[in-house]
Amino acid sequence: MLITTIVLVCVGYLGLCAFMYLHQRSMLYFPDASELSPLQARELGLRHWPSSEQFRGFVAEPDPQQGIRGTVIIFHGNGGAAFHRFFYAKALVKQHFRVLLAEYPGYGGRDGQPAETALVQDGTTLLELAHEQFGPPLYLWGESLGCGVAAGVVRQTRVPVAGVVLFLPWDTLANVAATHYPFIPVRWLLRDRYDSVANLRHFQGPVAVLLAGEDEIIPTHHGRQLYEKLMTTKKLWVMLGAGHNSMPMAADQIWWQEVTDFLTKKTALLID
Repeated sequence: MLITTIVLVCVGYLGLCAFMYLHQRSMLYFPDASELSPLQARELGLRHWPSSEQFRGFVAEPDPQQGIRGTVIIFHGNGGAAFHRFFYAKALVKQHFRVLLAEYPGYGGRDGQPAETALVQDGTTLLELAHEQFGPPLYLWGESLGCGVAAGVVRQTRVPVAGVVLFLPWDTLANVAATHYPFIPVRWLLRDRYDSVANLRHFQGPVAVLLAGEDEIIPTHHGRQLYEKLMTTKKLWVMLGAGHNSMPMAADQIWWQEVTDFLTKKTALLID
Protein backbone atom coordinates (compact mmCIF):
# COMPACT_ATOMS: atom_id res chain seq x y z
CA MET A 1 0.00 0.00 0.00
CA LEU A 2 2.78 2.41 0.93
CA ILE A 3 4.70 1.61 -2.25
CA THR A 4 1.58 2.17 -4.34
CA THR A 5 1.02 5.54 -2.70
CA ILE A 6 4.62 6.58 -3.31
CA VAL A 7 4.40 5.53 -6.96
CA LEU A 8 1.16 7.47 -7.46
CA VAL A 9 2.64 10.58 -5.84
CA CYS A 10 5.76 10.35 -8.03
CA VAL A 11 3.71 9.83 -11.18
CA GLY A 12 1.48 12.77 -10.28
CA TYR A 13 4.49 14.99 -9.57
CA LEU A 14 6.17 14.06 -12.85
CA GLY A 15 2.89 14.71 -14.65
CA LEU A 16 2.68 18.15 -13.06
CA CYS A 17 6.27 18.92 -14.12
CA ALA A 18 5.51 17.75 -17.65
CA PHE A 19 2.40 19.93 -17.77
CA MET A 20 4.38 22.97 -16.57
CA TYR A 21 7.08 22.35 -19.18
CA LEU A 22 4.68 21.90 -22.07
CA HIS A 23 2.38 24.80 -21.18
CA GLN A 24 4.84 27.28 -19.67
CA ARG A 25 4.56 29.83 -22.46
CA SER A 26 0.76 29.90 -22.22
CA MET A 27 1.28 30.63 -18.51
CA LEU A 28 3.76 33.44 -19.23
CA TYR A 29 2.34 35.24 -22.27
CA PHE A 30 -1.23 36.54 -22.51
CA PRO A 31 -1.41 38.26 -25.90
CA ASP A 32 -4.35 40.36 -27.02
CA ALA A 33 -4.68 40.07 -30.79
CA SER A 34 -6.89 43.17 -31.08
CA GLU A 35 -5.89 45.69 -33.73
CA LEU A 36 -6.44 49.44 -33.98
CA SER A 37 -7.46 51.17 -37.18
CA PRO A 38 -5.51 54.32 -38.09
CA LEU A 39 -8.51 56.38 -36.97
CA GLN A 40 -8.69 54.62 -33.59
CA ALA A 41 -4.95 55.13 -33.15
CA ARG A 42 -5.22 58.85 -33.90
CA GLU A 43 -7.91 59.19 -31.25
CA LEU A 44 -5.30 58.00 -28.73
CA GLY A 45 -2.62 60.32 -30.11
CA LEU A 46 -0.84 57.44 -31.84
CA ARG A 47 -0.03 56.31 -35.35
CA HIS A 48 1.11 52.97 -36.70
CA TRP A 49 4.87 52.68 -37.03
CA PRO A 50 6.69 52.49 -39.32
CA SER A 51 3.44 52.05 -41.29
CA SER A 52 0.15 50.16 -41.14
CA GLU A 53 1.53 47.61 -43.61
CA GLN A 54 4.83 47.04 -41.77
CA PHE A 55 3.40 47.45 -38.29
CA ARG A 56 5.82 47.07 -35.37
CA GLY A 57 4.15 49.40 -32.88
CA PHE A 58 2.80 52.90 -32.40
CA VAL A 59 4.55 56.25 -32.29
CA ALA A 60 3.52 59.46 -30.53
CA GLU A 61 5.29 62.71 -31.30
CA PRO A 62 5.74 65.81 -29.13
CA ASP A 63 5.55 69.31 -30.56
CA PRO A 64 8.85 69.68 -32.46
CA GLN A 65 8.81 73.44 -31.90
CA GLN A 66 9.25 72.80 -28.17
CA GLY A 67 12.19 70.47 -28.75
CA ILE A 68 12.46 66.68 -28.58
CA ARG A 69 14.61 65.26 -25.78
CA GLY A 70 14.93 61.85 -27.42
CA THR A 71 13.00 58.70 -28.29
CA VAL A 72 11.71 56.29 -25.64
CA ILE A 73 10.90 52.74 -26.74
CA ILE A 74 8.35 51.02 -24.49
CA PHE A 75 8.41 47.23 -24.14
CA HIS A 76 5.15 46.36 -22.42
CA GLY A 77 4.21 43.58 -20.01
CA ASN A 78 3.01 40.06 -20.77
CA GLY A 79 -0.69 40.85 -21.16
CA GLY A 80 -2.78 42.99 -23.48
CA ALA A 81 -1.30 44.88 -26.41
CA ALA A 82 0.89 47.92 -27.01
CA PHE A 83 -1.99 50.36 -27.50
CA HIS A 84 -3.25 49.56 -24.01
CA ARG A 85 -0.13 51.42 -22.79
CA PHE A 86 -1.05 54.73 -24.46
CA PHE A 87 -0.69 56.34 -21.01
CA TYR A 88 3.09 56.10 -21.44
CA ALA A 89 2.80 58.21 -24.57
CA LYS A 90 0.55 60.70 -22.81
CA ALA A 91 2.98 61.17 -19.93
CA LEU A 92 6.27 61.10 -21.85
CA VAL A 93 5.16 63.31 -24.74
CA LYS A 94 4.34 65.83 -22.02
CA GLN A 95 8.02 65.54 -21.04
CA HIS A 96 8.98 66.27 -24.69
CA PHE A 97 9.93 62.72 -25.69
CA ARG A 98 8.97 60.85 -28.81
CA VAL A 99 7.43 57.54 -27.72
CA LEU A 100 7.47 54.21 -29.54
CA LEU A 101 5.10 51.60 -28.12
CA ALA A 102 6.73 48.40 -29.36
CA GLU A 103 4.41 45.55 -30.24
CA TYR A 104 5.48 41.93 -29.82
CA PRO A 105 5.13 39.03 -32.27
CA GLY A 106 1.78 37.39 -31.59
CA TYR A 107 0.33 40.54 -29.99
CA GLY A 108 -1.82 43.34 -31.40
CA GLY A 109 -2.47 41.63 -34.71
CA ARG A 110 1.17 40.82 -35.46
CA ASP A 111 2.18 37.42 -36.79
CA GLY A 112 4.37 35.07 -34.81
CA GLN A 113 4.47 33.41 -31.41
CA PRO A 114 5.84 35.07 -28.26
CA ALA A 115 9.05 33.64 -26.87
CA GLU A 116 12.19 35.22 -25.45
CA THR A 117 14.26 34.78 -28.60
CA ALA A 118 11.49 36.18 -30.81
CA LEU A 119 10.74 39.18 -28.58
CA VAL A 120 14.38 40.15 -28.06
CA GLN A 121 15.26 39.79 -31.74
CA ASP A 122 12.19 41.76 -32.79
CA GLY A 123 12.98 44.46 -30.22
CA THR A 124 16.55 44.68 -31.49
CA THR A 125 15.33 45.14 -35.05
CA LEU A 126 12.87 47.81 -33.92
CA LEU A 127 15.68 49.65 -32.11
CA GLU A 128 17.81 49.58 -35.25
CA LEU A 129 14.94 50.98 -37.33
CA ALA A 130 14.32 53.71 -34.75
CA HIS A 131 18.00 54.61 -34.82
CA GLU A 132 17.92 54.89 -38.61
CA GLN A 133 14.79 57.04 -38.62
CA PHE A 134 15.14 59.18 -35.50
CA GLY A 135 18.78 59.00 -34.46
CA PRO A 136 20.02 59.35 -30.88
CA PRO A 137 19.38 59.55 -28.02
CA LEU A 138 17.37 56.35 -27.70
CA TYR A 139 16.06 55.13 -24.35
CA LEU A 140 14.58 51.73 -23.55
CA TRP A 141 11.69 51.41 -21.09
CA GLY A 142 10.60 47.98 -19.93
CA GLU A 143 7.43 47.13 -18.04
CA SER A 144 7.40 43.84 -16.09
CA LEU A 145 8.13 41.18 -18.74
CA GLY A 146 9.22 44.05 -20.97
CA CYS A 147 12.13 44.70 -18.59
CA GLY A 148 13.45 41.28 -19.55
CA VAL A 149 12.98 42.14 -23.22
CA ALA A 150 14.71 45.52 -22.84
CA ALA A 151 17.64 43.93 -20.99
CA GLY A 152 17.99 41.31 -23.72
CA VAL A 153 17.97 44.02 -26.40
CA VAL A 154 20.67 45.97 -24.53
CA ARG A 155 22.90 42.91 -24.55
CA GLN A 156 22.27 42.03 -28.19
CA THR A 157 22.25 45.39 -29.98
CA ARG A 158 25.12 47.44 -31.35
CA VAL A 159 22.97 50.57 -31.39
CA PRO A 160 23.93 53.02 -28.61
CA VAL A 161 21.33 52.97 -25.83
CA ALA A 162 21.38 56.23 -23.87
CA GLY A 163 19.56 54.92 -20.81
CA VAL A 164 17.15 52.30 -19.50
CA VAL A 165 14.04 52.41 -17.31
CA LEU A 166 13.03 49.18 -15.58
CA PHE A 167 9.44 49.41 -14.37
CA LEU A 168 8.53 46.45 -12.10
CA PRO A 169 11.51 44.28 -13.11
CA TRP A 170 12.79 40.93 -11.93
CA ASP A 171 16.36 39.76 -11.56
CA THR A 172 15.77 36.52 -13.45
CA LEU A 173 12.56 34.83 -14.51
CA ALA A 174 13.83 31.61 -12.95
CA ASN A 175 14.04 33.26 -9.53
CA VAL A 176 10.50 34.62 -9.79
CA ALA A 177 9.17 31.26 -10.96
CA ALA A 178 10.94 29.54 -8.07
CA THR A 179 9.25 31.95 -5.65
CA HIS A 180 5.80 31.05 -6.98
CA TYR A 181 6.47 27.34 -7.53
CA PRO A 182 9.03 26.29 -4.90
CA PHE A 183 8.09 22.62 -5.27
CA ILE A 184 8.83 22.52 -9.03
CA PRO A 185 12.40 22.38 -10.49
CA VAL A 186 11.69 25.45 -12.61
CA ARG A 187 15.36 26.21 -13.26
CA TRP A 188 15.58 22.98 -15.24
CA LEU A 189 12.24 23.39 -16.99
CA LEU A 190 12.24 27.01 -18.18
CA ARG A 191 12.62 27.63 -21.90
CA ASP A 192 12.68 31.42 -21.60
CA ARG A 193 15.23 32.65 -19.05
CA TYR A 194 15.10 36.47 -19.19
CA ASP A 195 18.22 36.82 -17.04
CA SER A 196 18.31 40.60 -16.63
CA VAL A 197 21.25 40.47 -14.23
CA ALA A 198 23.47 38.86 -16.86
CA ASN A 199 22.07 40.89 -19.74
CA LEU A 200 22.70 44.25 -18.04
CA ARG A 201 26.04 43.33 -16.48
CA HIS A 202 28.12 45.38 -18.91
CA PHE A 203 25.70 48.25 -19.58
CA GLN A 204 27.30 51.60 -18.71
CA GLY A 205 24.40 54.00 -19.22
CA PRO A 206 22.03 55.28 -16.52
CA VAL A 207 19.37 52.87 -15.26
CA ALA A 208 16.20 53.92 -13.42
CA VAL A 209 14.42 51.18 -11.46
CA LEU A 210 10.83 51.56 -10.26
CA LEU A 211 9.30 49.01 -7.90
CA ALA A 212 5.93 48.44 -6.26
CA GLY A 213 6.27 48.18 -2.50
CA GLU A 214 3.61 45.46 -2.29
CA ASP A 215 4.13 43.65 -5.59
CA GLU A 216 2.27 40.35 -5.44
CA ILE A 217 3.34 39.13 -8.90
CA ILE A 218 7.04 40.04 -9.01
CA PRO A 219 7.90 40.32 -5.31
CA THR A 220 9.84 43.50 -4.63
CA HIS A 221 12.99 41.74 -3.47
CA HIS A 222 13.60 40.47 -7.01
CA GLY A 223 13.76 44.03 -8.33
CA ARG A 224 15.99 45.06 -5.45
CA GLN A 225 18.38 42.20 -6.18
CA LEU A 226 18.63 43.35 -9.78
CA TYR A 227 19.22 46.94 -8.68
CA GLU A 228 21.99 45.91 -6.31
CA LYS A 229 23.80 44.03 -9.07
CA LEU A 230 23.72 46.85 -11.63
CA MET A 231 27.29 48.09 -12.19
CA THR A 232 26.44 51.54 -13.53
CA THR A 233 24.84 54.85 -12.57
CA LYS A 234 21.44 53.97 -11.15
CA LYS A 235 18.54 55.29 -9.13
CA LEU A 236 15.71 53.49 -7.33
CA TRP A 237 12.08 54.48 -6.78
CA VAL A 238 9.79 52.36 -4.58
CA MET A 239 6.07 53.17 -4.64
CA LEU A 240 5.03 52.30 -1.09
CA GLY A 241 1.71 50.50 -0.83
CA ALA A 242 1.42 49.95 -4.58
CA GLY A 243 0.81 46.52 -6.09
CA HIS A 244 1.92 45.20 -9.45
CA ASN A 245 -1.21 46.49 -11.16
CA SER A 246 -1.85 49.55 -9.00
CA MET A 247 1.15 51.78 -9.66
CA PRO A 248 0.38 55.53 -9.85
CA MET A 249 0.39 56.11 -13.62
CA ALA A 250 -1.36 59.47 -14.04
CA ALA A 251 0.61 61.83 -16.30
CA ASP A 252 0.82 64.46 -13.56
CA GLN A 253 2.69 62.17 -11.14
CA ILE A 254 6.00 63.79 -10.23
CA TRP A 255 8.00 60.60 -10.73
CA TRP A 256 7.70 60.86 -14.52
CA GLN A 257 9.76 64.05 -14.51
CA GLU A 258 12.14 62.71 -11.88
CA VAL A 259 12.90 59.64 -13.98
CA THR A 260 13.32 61.49 -17.28
CA ASP A 261 15.45 64.19 -15.68
CA PHE A 262 17.68 61.52 -14.15
CA LEU A 263 18.15 59.83 -17.52
CA THR A 264 18.80 62.97 -19.54
CA LYS A 265 21.13 64.60 -17.02
CA LYS A 266 23.21 61.45 -16.70
CA THR A 267 23.23 61.05 -20.48
CA ALA A 268 24.46 64.63 -20.88
CA LEU A 269 27.27 63.95 -18.41
CA LEU A 270 28.30 60.85 -20.37
CA ILE A 271 28.27 62.78 -23.66
CA ASP A 272 30.29 65.63 -22.16
